[in-house]
Amino acid sequence: MVEQFIHTDIERLNGEILVRSQFIDKCLSEISGQIVGQHYLLERLMIALLSDGHILLEGNPGLAKTLAIKSLAAAFHVSFQRLQFTPDLLPGDITGTLIYNPGKSTFEVKKGPIFANFILADEINRAPAKVQSALLEAMAERQVTLGENTYRLPVPFLVMATQNPIEQEGTYPLPEAQVDRFMMKVKISYPQFEEERKIIRSHTGTVPAPEVKAVVSLEELNDARRLVKQIYLDEKIEKYILDIVFATRTPDVYRLKDIRSMISFGASPRASINLALAAKAHAFIHHRAYVTPDDVKAVAADILRHRIGITFEAEAENITSDEIIHKILGVIQVP
Repeated sequence: MVEQFIHTDIERLNGEILVRSQFIDKCLSEISGQIVGQHYLLERLMIALLSDGHILLEGNPGLAKTLAIKSLAAAFHVSFQRLQFTPDLLPGDITGTLIYNPGKSTFEVKKGPIFANFILADEINRAPAKVQSALLEAMAERQVTLGENTYRLPVPFLVMATQNPIEQEGTYPLPEAQVDRFMMKVKISYPQFEEERKIIRSHTGTVPAPEVKAVVSLEELNDARRLVKQIYLDEKIEKYILDIVFATRTPDVYRLKDIRSMISFGASPRASINLALAAKAHAFIHHRAYVTPDDVKAVAADILRHRIGITFEAEAENITSDEIIHKILGVIQVP
């Protein structure tokens, strides 16, 4: 009886999601006129947006990171700000400050650039710890305190932060506790041969790339976020998610003794929460009302790669967190 009820409920939800998720294709189609390739990055931005999370991005310069989030903001008709992090930046340069008005003999609030819907925090590890902390606190609390008053940040609020490789000079590594606040850490690579050919033609031809028009309303986004939370997550899939996360903490229990010496610390409970949320959002993007193991696998590396600590021994052997995640996914039994 219960199974029949669940089946009927999923069918009803599936019909609603088929209709409500059409804006995803509409949005990606609109952006594709401006951006060639980078479908992976755009899909991850959508997942973060639907799950109310943030993204940490790792990739070489010139891979359309700024253009991607700027185009997404244009498609949703929301505000966008780019923050260039530098060593001399102060927390007030991001959050805002109080300015004295001599005419009124009072302090007036001057809100900072963080009061925008979509934020690109460029080269976040170029700024000192107190500036990083100001941004990450705002990300977690969704609010900023200026003087005696607290101001809510706009909804939706999405931060995409980029960072340089830690080996470079003049970088301040993000502490593990702060990196953990990012829902995903996404790695992007160079475009394919034919994609780059299209990029050359679009930038050197006489016909400019079309401007991105607003094709999605905030009402559609809010409806989508509500539906994502309702997507069915079976107990077997829940166990699969927990097994993956727990395998990073106690690899011996999961017949993964060979990776035990490679991990200094495992993924936090935030990993379990975000893995479930991202899998639901991934199912929504693919017009389904239920999560499959493939949804979990598709987002597992992005959710876990910055939450697993690598030992010095593993680093000496050039073993990455991605390789460890790949081994875990290969061993954990799929429901």
